[in-house]
Amino acid sequence: MVRSMTGFGRGEILENNKKFTVEIKAVNHRYFDVNIRLPKELSCFDAQVRSTLRNYIERGKVDVNISWEDYSENNVSIKYNEAVAAQYVEYYRQIAEKFGLKNDIGAAAIGRSPEVFSLVEQMENDDEVWLTLEKALTQACSQLRQTRTQEGDNLRRDLLEKLDHMDSNVYKIEKRYPDIVTEYTQRLKNKVSELLGDAQVDEDTLAAQIVMYSDKIATDEETVRLHSHISSMKDALQNGAESVGRKLDFIAQEMNREANTILSKANDLETSNIAIDLKTEIEKVREQIQNIE
Repeated sequence: MVRSMTGFGRGEILENNKKFTVEIKAVNHRYFDVNIRLPKELSCFDAQVRSTLRNYIERGKVDVNISWEDYSENNVSIKYNEAVAAQYVEYYRQIAEKFGLKNDIGAAAIGRSPEVFSLVEQMENDDEVWLTLEKALTQACSQLRQTRTQEGDNLRRDLLEKLDHMDSNVYKIEKRYPDIVTEYTQRLKNKVSELLGDAQVDEDTLAAQIVMYSDKIATDEETVRLHSHISSMKDALQNGAESVGRKLDFIAQEMNREANTILSKANDLETSNIAIDLKTEIEKVREQIQNIE
């Protein structure tokens, strides 16, 4: 199965007067790179969230945004920070002494100072909270996987079409090779006749020259390997296991190497044009493969 690395998923669960919302966005990346934004009340679940994501995502740059709302009563308490209050009292005393002022700051004024009192949302049993959060997370992950699979199907079809075109070009190169040798043989004979006229031509020397030329431009090894690479890539796309992106990328690199060799050996305009078209298609395939998980 082929999956794209691009996708989006959203999950929302309301249970026990608590609503959890999870949004996941994923794009291309060579490795598994995740960024999780959690409210501080839920920060203790960071490791569990990462572990769950690993069950659904092999690689990609993943942004996860988690939020929650608590609709239950008496879920907020007041936190008193005595250390902060003590510092306010001490600084007020120092100000009074420094400037000869009356230190008439009362408890109410101290209490209104920043961070002396704060409202804190009370979390209930962590296990129960995680069970609800996990449901929203799993829902978002499932939707993400679904969108990645749909996009992966589109990528697979596009890649198979490109591979068919590449295979056709390889066959054209193979078909062109005998004609190149024949044309070279005729040019060589014409040139020799032009230079020697009616003089006797050494057929063995002529044949040796043709064999040397044929070996120099021969691309049968490269075309055989290209057919094999194309077949392997098609098989991986149609029947391969999950997370085949790295394997496909390696095959594409090997294809590009063979195409470069063919182009360097080409001593024929038609073959060069076909090889250039082949390299162009390989590059398009490599670009598409970067989107595959």
